Amino acid sequence: MFARVNKHDGVPAYIQIMHIIKKEVFMGRIKERDQLPPVRELAEIFGVNMNTVMKALERLQLEGLVEAEHGVGYFIKESEIVKEEVLSMIRKVVRELKQKDMDLEVTKLLFEEVWRND
Repeated sequence: MFARVNKHDGVPAYIQIMHIIKKEVFMGRIKERDQLPPVRELAEIFGVNMNTVMKALERLQLEGLVEAEHGVGYFIKESEIVKEEVLSMIRKVVRELKQKDMDLEVTKLLFEEVWRND
């Protein structure tokens, strides 16, 4: 379910962890009230130390996405699942871009530019 952190990405590991967890929630693979694995286990999964995981979870807690139960663990507080209609639109655009041999990194740059300026 969770991917390892890319240490050569240029994005801080704790932010990557936040994005990974958010993606799983938004895609509906982690639901409201689900418990996340223990911090030690998450550190192994992500390939980082426990302090990095704790920093990500604390930030997610400040954002209101997770909540901590002392002595029990971290739970998903809010579940904002992306609607299937939106996922279908994204899949259609991705298929079309792949047919045109568009590079993922260039596509991301173009998407961000259009997003900011539209």
